[in-house]
Amino acid sequence: MVFSSPIFIFLFLPITLVGYFLLSFTNKIGWRNFFLLLASLVFYAWGEGSYVLLILGSVTLNHIFGLVIARSNNPKIPLTFGVAANLLVLIAAKYLGFILANIAPIFALLGLPESASLSSSLPLGISFFTFQAISYLVDIFRKESPAQSNWISTALYISLFPQLVAGPIVRYQQISRELSERRTSAEDLESGIARFIVGLAKKVLLANSFGQFADFAFGLDAASLTSTAAWLGVICYTLQIYFDFSGYSDMAIGLGRLFGFHFPENFLYPYISKSVREFWQRWHISLSTWFRDYLYIPLGGSRRGRLYTYRNLILVFFLCGLWHGASWTFVAWGLYHGTFLVLERTPLKKLFEILPRFLGSLYTLTVVVFGWVLFRADSFPHALLFYKRLIGISESAVAPSSLALQLNFELIVLLLCGIIGSTPIALNLFKSFNHIAKEKLMLSAAYCLTYFAIMFSLLGFSAAKLASGTYNPFIYFRF
Repeated sequence: MVFSSPIFIFLFLPITLVGYFLLSFTNKIGWRNFFLLLASLVFYAWGEGSYVLLILGSVTLNHIFGLVIARSNNPKIPLTFGVAANLLVLIAAKYLGFILANIAPIFALLGLPESASLSSSLPLGISFFTFQAISYLVDIFRKESPAQSNWISTALYISLFPQLVAGPIVRYQQISRELSERRTSAEDLESGIARFIVGLAKKVLLANSFGQFADFAFGLDAASLTSTAAWLGVICYTLQIYFDFSGYSDMAIGLGRLFGFHFPENFLYPYISKSVREFWQRWHISLSTWFRDYLYIPLGGSRRGRLYTYRNLILVFFLCGLWHGASWTFVAWGLYHGTFLVLERTPLKKLFEILPRFLGSLYTLTVVVFGWVLFRADSFPHALLFYKRLIGISESAVAPSSLALQLNFELIVLLLCGIIGSTPIALNLFKSFNHIAKEKLMLSAAYCLTYFAIMFSLLGFSAAKLASGTYNPFIYFRF
């Protein structure tokens, strides 16, 4: 089940909200937590019911390890076993097939029988809830968070449906108080609904539309792929992945608000960044800060000299690429970003610092866009073909199949909306209008009418788009 599906919007969410708010009258937080836990398990089981046992096992395992770490005289031992257990489950579920495929040539070279290939569906959100569970254990070890003694609260923290399958990766300390004491204010209700609608519109109206153009371009063969089609395809994918994932994060944050939870922000307009380093401070913030706090800093960060810093950055982004998928193209994408982060810490750093904002943003956007080719391509030869077309090498004749991906009015309007939507222009305009409107009653009424008209329009157009088509993927579901 995805947030942008009609069954979620018109069935699951209304039933869950009604049940939750009816239980709110009891003033029993335990009953509300239990109800939300059941709803989260139903949400998770909708697509693949057997994996509910996996997440319940993960919850129980981490609940026990958390208590043992908190009470142990030598907490490093249970922490090591707890983290190792989480990683082993993740490796077995996500990377075992990749590992076996890569060692098969070695088996063949040694004359040994080939290992059996594995092909099974990936448990939804396993990379997200595994990282969340590891952060819980490490924070208990560091005494930054207490161990949760209530199994239901631990289970709700790990499996809470708004952030279960695609984040944000929430630290226990960020919502520990809300697990035991929370209420949904009128402001939470209003902001939660608005945030969900904006995220839904990003996903359905923008990401899905860009995705159709991107899929078409990346599906063209060498004879049909022109430079124009390659550039339009990669630009559309650049906007698709932003609106897809930031839209999901907006919906997750909005849903959290409806139930009294305040999740951290996950995107801060990353495409306006002046450097690759700044990009990672704005893109998928909960993941980049997780790697910073639980891997980069423990490895020594930048405290042990320049070479150690470079090593740590490369290692972190190697694992960041691997986290995104069991494929060498994802690893290459991670190393690609790690390399630019290293370059920005060399003596070239001074050059990056004196660049005007516009040139810095242009440099960063170019790096990011070229990186998305590796992220989206099916293989290295596929990525190489795209790079050739992007720089004008081996230009093919305009084939009939590529004519479908040309600049037309629909695509121009879509690109303009995407470019504006990926910057804070619209948000700043609304903030300015709101600030002025507070001083005058007539303007305040106009602001409210405009605000509600936009929200209802976005919801209506999104619902109509969902009803009219079947193209509704979520890129980050595979992670």
